[in-house]
Amino acid sequence: MLLQDKVVIVSGIGPGLGQELSTLAAREGASAVVLAARTPAKLDTAEAEIQALGLNTQVLKVVTDIADEAQCKALADATVEVFGRIDVLFNSAYDPGSFEPIAEADLNGWRRSMEVNFFGTMQLTQACIPHMRTGGGGAIVMIATMVEHKPLATQGGYGASKSALRAATKHLALELGGDNIRVNSCHMGWMWGPAVEGYFDWQSQASGRSKEELMAEVTRSIPLGHIPDDGDCAKAAVFLGSDYARVVTGAALDVNGGEYMPL
Repeated sequence: MLLQDKVVIVSGIGPGLGQELSTLAAREGASAVVLAARTPAKLDTAEAEIQALGLNTQVLKVVTDIADEAQCKALADATVEVFGRIDVLFNSAYDPGSFEPIAEADLNGWRRSMEVNFFGTMQLTQACIPHMRTGGGGAIVMIATMVEHKPLATQGGYGASKSALRAATKHLALELGGDNIRVNSCHMGWMWGPAVEGYFDWQSQASGRSKEELMAEVTRSIPLGHIPDDGDCAKAAVFLGSDYARVVTGAALDVNGGEYMPL
């Protein structure tokens, strides 16, 4: 099991990748999974999914807005108070921002995305680092996006915020290596789950084109021939958080079915 006996924090719990990460952590042997999100009902749903596995995984729910520095510190401190340490942090919380051309964008929307995607993620990371140092090390996985590498129309603000996070990830990997803390990023492309399904429904209504036609258009650019499932994408992130990747730090793992292939 990839996360055997680990204490794992997952931010951004909700339908989709955050919930997939939390249940997969339990399946992969985590002794405790700490769930963080702004909405209590989402935490309750994720807890129920973990308990349904029947693995006796301990669960801690902490309502957290990562844009609030004090709440980030409270989350990290509560984890250590209950479980004694932090082994893995999955930074999955994000704000997609508004979808609009940069030339016409309201930059206040960009600032909101930056507050969550960059500053919020950095605040939670900073809150966890001292505890990882005390515990002798750990792994931090930033959930990033293909949009940083392959621009998509109207997603400039989101891409910019995640690009800033990627730059910080490399610096963190350099700075924290001596503390046995690994920092990597997992760059997700299209992921089939509630968010993407809702996007195709919206696009279909807005364009008058069928959902199947729109999906086929996207799929044509993916060499594997299908939109990756968010549960499968979670597995790539869990690998980076596991000891199987114990000599991997500062890496950017592309998880997109081959849609983007760096040279």
